[in-house]
Amino acid sequence: MSKPGPLFAKPLSALLAGVFSDAFAKQGFASRELVTRWAEIAGEDIAAYAEPLKIQWPRPVEGQPQEPATLILRVEGPRALEIQHSSTVILERVNRFFGWSAIGKIALRQAPLSRRAERKAIRTPDAAALAKETEKLGAVDDSGLRAALARLGATIKRN
Repeated sequence: MSKPGPLFAKPLSALLAGVFSDAFAKQGFASRELVTRWAEIAGEDIAAYAEPLKIQWPRPVEGQPQEPATLILRVEGPRALEIQHSSTVILERVNRFFGWSAIGKIALRQAPLSRRAERKAIRTPDAAALAKETEKLGAVDDSGLRAALARLGATIKRN
């Protein structure tokens, strides 16, 4: 009786490549690298506030050269103006990645990014420092204001 050959595990990315490729193709991406390597392509400063949403390719006209596509970026609202001013830099970087002038213009959609950086947990001041600051604020009549000022004072002294 012969022994079965060695089993080699396939990477999950190889197994799911077809699934993800179909999803990215529906959004106009020929490959997923533009999305997965966005921070490397556009730069960390741009990738922190913008991400590729889809690529819109114009319909080809018979006898005419193919027109470049429009890259649609999801941008956080307050940073949209800054990203708009950086659009020529983004176009250069994306087209350099593709190796040809695939993208002709950029359109922005203001919305929260799908992946957000985790915020640091807010540390509350210890109870002893809070009580000490509350004693100093005896003249403040509003209890909510007194508690807020005590937290502020204890936090300032901690830092």
